[in-house]
Amino acid sequence: MADRVTVIGWDGSPLTAAARSALGAATLVAGAAHHLALPEVPPAAERIRLGSVALAARRIAGHRGTAVVLADGDPGFFGVVRTLRAPEYGLEVEVVPAVSSVATAFARAGMPWDDAQVVVAHRRTLRRAVNVCRAHTKVAVLTSPGAGPAELGLLLEGVHRTFVVCEELGTDREQVSVVTSDRAADHTWRDPNVVIVIGGPAGPVGAGEVGWIAGRDPGTGPRGWALPAEAYGAGLGEGESELLRTAQLARLGPRVGDLVWDIGCAGGAFATEAARAGAAVIAVDRDLEACARTDACARRYGVQLQIVRGTAPHILENLPEPDVVRVGGGGVDVVSAVADRRPQRIVTHAMTRDAAELVGRELTEHGYRVECALLQSVQLDTRAWTETERSVAFLLSGVLPDRST
Repeated sequence: MADRVTVIGWDGSPLTAAARSALGAATLVAGAAHHLALPEVPPAAERIRLGSVALAARRIAGHRGTAVVLADGDPGFFGVVRTLRAPEYGLEVEVVPAVSSVATAFARAGMPWDDAQVVVAHRRTLRRAVNVCRAHTKVAVLTSPGAGPAELGLLLEGVHRTFVVCEELGTDREQVSVVTSDRAADHTWRDPNVVIVIGGPAGPVGAGEVGWIAGRDPGTGPRGWALPAEAYGAGLGEGESELLRTAQLARLGPRVGDLVWDIGCAGGAFATEAARAGAAVIAVDRDLEACARTDACARRYGVQLQIVRGTAPHILENLPEPDVVRVGGGGVDVVSAVADRRPQRIVTHAMTRDAAELVGRELTEHGYRVECALLQSVQLDTRAWTETERSVAFLLSGVLPDRST
């Protein structure tokens, strides 16, 4: 095992005395090609071109001597330190950090970034990174080959964003460009790069105000889940009652990185609350007034929705892949079309047992594990303890067994 492993972050500025000292004593140096070309790398040291960090960690674990790993930016921030610290390698790691590429990108843009979401995009996580860009007003995306600005722009079709693309930060080839998301695919971008994605309504912290937590403020908006009907005004549909909405949200569990479809969004209550949980939401309705109410609702609570007017199931064909879906209207045909897209979870409701059985059989035939509950809500006037409103509905939920998490 290596006697000592030092991870050195490099942001293009001259190496610190501590970094030069560690590098000068190294018998093995791992890094990208531009790191290994630094004049401070000892000529006699073994050199490893850093592709797979896990493979390099195994090589380092078997090395007798002093190892140095060079990485761009802060190697403890979405960097190599996490892999090198894995128990299976048994390495003792010291870190000499540098300014992270995310901090550098925001500095180049002249923007604060304590209110930004930070995500990593590679081929496996690109879709979830895009969903975060759909749902939040300021996102920094650490990209990779095949998951860069062009791919982000293509997957954000229908959602307008501004991209600040920072290429090869800290090098002589550094370049910062500003483009709209629909134009990002028209360019060829150099790796590595950071993309700052900006757009949508202003967040809870404006110019001159001081936030208290990095990223999205969890205290934004009114306290509570499944807000009462009066919080949304007129126009809520039969599937948007407070009790039913609460159960639907609990069954779906929308979260950051998810894309939620709300089909038959009616007054926008469910779509807004799914967005308040941090998920990206596409709200669908054939009624123009319903789309307008949903848009107004989202603006009132400062969340971002993509609203699509059209009739399901046909309008769903070109929508991006959902993680979870609420079917607020359209019946068994819409449920069947949704199930064909294989989201992790589907919720819907029915007003009669016969209708519930039809939907349940359809979900079962598509391979979903189905649950059904009869929900009854009775509203009381507490001044006289008299009944003011009663609602009854069958809540159906389907979960794909192989995609239940």
